[in-house]
Amino acid sequence: MNDWIEIGTIVAPQGLQGELRVISNSDFSERFEEPGTRWLQSPQELCPQEVELVRGRYIPGRNLYVIKLAQVKDRIQAEALRNYKLVVPRSNRPKIKEGEYHVSDLINLEVYNQKTGELIGNITDILWAGHDLLEVKLYHENVQKESELSQSPPKIIRCQKQKNKPKKAKIATILIPFVYEIVPVVDLENQRIEINPPVGLLELNQ
Repeated sequence: MNDWIEIGTIVAPQGLQGELRVISNSDFSERFEEPGTRWLQSPQELCPQEVELVRGRYIPGRNLYVIKLAQVKDRIQAEALRNYKLVVPRSNRPKIKEGEYHVSDLINLEVYNQKTGELIGNITDILWAGHDLLEVKLYHENVQKESELSQSPPKIIRCQKQKNKPKKAKIATILIPFVYEIVPVVDLENQRIEINPPVGLLELNQ
């Protein structure tokens, strides 16, 4: 699947004529509106299936498109495609402007503190909350290890003795606004970004 880019997820049928509701993972509306070849990725299979996009339209304010595939004739067929992914070949990526990046190029980049040179973590997702946010999994977690938690002595709560169950170590993550003032360096060749974090940012949302 490294040769493919996920552009959307089918979430529900639309009407009775085989149309599909798709949540978009792409900034390019033509992926869903311009007729042509697309591919469907089943949750159970590795090889995408070629399909033909007939038409598509955007539902304002909901990050949703309604699309029609030539191979899907009715609601029953559409229902069977729930949770399928809509994908395109990686080689088919639209051209972007300088300073813009494909999401797939940013995932797994290592994150360094430009001021200290410290390796902070790696990018695990790109989120949207009015602007792009980089979700970064920290390499140094300020949480107790599972082995330590499992050795904790029993506590008495409301006069009933209850042994603490071993707790799974939390994955510490932070959200970093993807703006030049905070992320001045994106080095795709060396698979890294450098950040200038404001005071408190590295502790935020852990």
